[in-house]
Amino acid sequence: MSYQAPVRDQLFILREVLDIDRYASLPAFADAAMDVVEQILEEASKLASEVLAPLNVVGDKQGCVWRSDNTVTAPAGFKAAYDTFVAGGWPALSADPDYGGQGLPAVVSLAVSEMTSAANMAFAMYPGLSHGAYAAIRNGGSQAQKDIYLPKMAAGTWTGTMNLTEPHCGTDLGLLRTKAVPQGDGTYRISGQKIWISAGEHDLSENIIHLVLARIEGAPAGVRGISLFIVPKFIPDAHGQPGVRNGVKCLGLEEKMGIHGNATCVMSHEDSVGWLVGEENQGLRLMFVMMNEARIGVGVQGLAQGHAAYQAAVEFARERLQGRSLTGPKNPEGPADPILVHPDVRRMLMDSRAVLEGGRAFILWTGLQGDLMHASPDEAVRTKAADYMALLTPVVKAFLTDRGFKACSDAVQVHGGSGFTEHFPVSQYLRDCRISMIYEGTNGVQALDLVGRKLAADGGRGVMTFFAEVDAFVAAHQGDETLAVFTAGLGSAKAQLQDATLWLMQNGLANPDNAGAASSDYLQLFGLTALAYMWAMMAKAAQAKVAAGDVDPFYANKLIVGRYYVERILPEAASHLAKLKTGAAPVMALAADAF
Repeated sequence: MSYQAPVRDQLFILREVLDIDRYASLPAFADAAMDVVEQILEEASKLASEVLAPLNVVGDKQGCVWRSDNTVTAPAGFKAAYDTFVAGGWPALSADPDYGGQGLPAVVSLAVSEMTSAANMAFAMYPGLSHGAYAAIRNGGSQAQKDIYLPKMAAGTWTGTMNLTEPHCGTDLGLLRTKAVPQGDGTYRISGQKIWISAGEHDLSENIIHLVLARIEGAPAGVRGISLFIVPKFIPDAHGQPGVRNGVKCLGLEEKMGIHGNATCVMSHEDSVGWLVGEENQGLRLMFVMMNEARIGVGVQGLAQGHAAYQAAVEFARERLQGRSLTGPKNPEGPADPILVHPDVRRMLMDSRAVLEGGRAFILWTGLQGDLMHASPDEAVRTKAADYMALLTPVVKAFLTDRGFKACSDAVQVHGGSGFTEHFPVSQYLRDCRISMIYEGTNGVQALDLVGRKLAADGGRGVMTFFAEVDAFVAAHQGDETLAVFTAGLGSAKAQLQDATLWLMQNGLANPDNAGAASSDYLQLFGLTALAYMWAMMAKAAQAKVAAGDVDPFYANKLIVGRYYVERILPEAASHLAKLKTGAAPVMALAADAF
């Protein structure tokens, strides 16, 4: 099967739902007219299907190779594909024009990222991680650091990593031991070991720029004493070119269940030369610039892998002959009917399609908030967008990776026994997708972040603004019978989410375990409500086309899938509300030694 990028669906969201042309007066959107965006997405589709997708199974079967000189070779074809990627200017798509970027909105870059991540998730991680490191330097680096590193990273000739996790600490970064010793000349000597470093060593780029969390000698304990450092593989010379080899090296590669084409490295810093980014002991703030970029990107990965698996399952269901339709043969000339006729197969495929199409709109809508946060001249718009980005990032990451993995699992089920073999692509999608629920902060941590930090931020301003926006949409379309199923479902889900929010406010402070026990259900409820809002907006746009006499089946099908979401998936919201209201008691009742 050849991966088919969802260009038509992305264009529908960008043009007819989000109407990004209305922002043409903003600098970031000045060169992003929809005709230009359409050309970009069409070219990205060719890159994904013709260059990256054929290498997906190669990366999975061959993997990366570590050598005794501490170098790593990417799978066959990856270097040529990366050179094509760089030559096409794809790493620079949304990068700052002051440093060689094209300056296009992030919402466009996210659409491209979905394609590359669906076609070859392991490959897409190399440039994807670079963008997070780029963002941290751009946000907190000195002008000299920006001048040295950003043009090369925007061009893709240098790549980047995040060196955060250590053997004894992952999420709890306050325990990290990597140390930084000032040398008196503006540099530091970095010593320590980092693990699970994606793209930590490879042969795709001229240089690899590691952003490393470390503790300066004498710094406060815990997270208050963490600083961030630039540690290049090759120290730039006076001309800004790769110079002498630094003291950072790859000790080996992890043996993983998936993403074999990406080098997941154990990195050793042996008196590596590093440069402080920003101020001492402020590394955690800059780390979250990287992490928030990465978390949105991981949400894209979950969606993308789910969509690729869905496509494979649809093709299999059309071709696989098994049994007869319950309402009579649909392939009377053949020995059996294609399994697509069976309601339970349809259920799994419709579950996936409804969530994935709603999730695609959710990612692009959230990405647009990120653009407005930076580009809008209106302070109120910027504040609202910033609130949404903070509030919704954990929802995008956790909800869409949970649901993307379910789509992969259902695709395996549609394939039956064939799906459990390596002869079909869905087993790789399932294995590759599984990491998305773990890295860049596990989904449980995302849920805790949502209920513990994001809801209460600025007195709950973000979530209250979201509630008000949903209420306004429902009220504005209350009398439209063609949208009644969507507004009713959205209104009901929003009421349940608001009920859950009030419950957390009343019970979470009294017993923090109540908030912890409720957090995952709350995040799922939030995700279901957010997608209900996306479907309501998409239904409005599609219904307008149908009412105007447009006979393109795309719009009628969009309404069918949207109604399926509201009628078959959105009712899960009530279950999550009921479960979270049970609080911590049933979760914590069993004694620890009874497990």
